[in-house]
Amino acid sequence: QVQLVESGGGSVQAGGSLLLSCSISGYMYPGFCMGWFRQAPGKEREGVAKIDDDGSTTYADSVKGRFTVFKDNAKKTLSLQMHRLKPEDTATYSCAASSSSACPHLDRLWAYNSWGQGTQVTVSS
Repeated sequence: QVQLVESGGGSVQAGGSLLLSCSISGYMYPGFCMGWFRQAPGKEREGVAKIDDDGSTTYADSVKGRFTVFKDNAKKTLSLQMHRLKPEDTATYSCAASSSSACPHLDRLWAYNSWGQGTQVTVSS
């Protein structure tokens, strides 16, 4: 069982930056895939970015060029660097892990087995 704990959320003004971290503990799936997801009030959860076991990354169109997902296997940490934040980025951000043999697309939330509880990001205009 994988345990995930997010940190690094907070309140920033539009144009600012935040670094989110996800601490990983417990059993790691072989060839694991991890992603960041977010849910704004009144909206469905959506995929933000994912990173495959080989390090390849995928981003939602809304965050391309502004967000970067990376991981440190030795430190068992997944991170999301967010720049040029916008009010529409306001949401609860969660990290998730998938044990699927092929890294699930960002819109296949159901394929991610383990989830953290989330960290709040608020961007003011």
